[in-house]
Amino acid sequence: MESDKIIERWIPQFRKGLLEFIILLRLQQGNTYGYELALQIKDVTSIEVAEGTLYPLLNRLKRDGLVTSEWQTAEVGSPRKYYEITPLGQGSLAKMKQTWTETHNSILNLVMQS
Repeated sequence: MESDKIIERWIPQFRKGLLEFIILLRLQQGNTYGYELALQIKDVTSIEVAEGTLYPLLNRLKRDGLVTSEWQTAEVGSPRKYYEITPLGQGSLAKMKQTWTETHNSILNLVMQS
């Protein structure tokens, strides 16, 4: 049972560490607003992203210059803040992809050997 507790702690930390990468990957496909982004992440990865996690992360990405945001009015409903990846974000994402690929391949080799 102790193993289950360890895994229960590890999985959220693992997912949280990937969120920045996942968000930038999604924004590379096109602009979106926060709620839609959370739904898309859940659809693709099964990771549920709480607002208390998503919006502070988007604000940090914005402060770091990796994304920009702009309020857009909708035909129906309230205005929404749309997020867009910046050129700096594109460059960072390219490096993240390279690191992800190298790390994924290394870990996959370890898994296959065990």
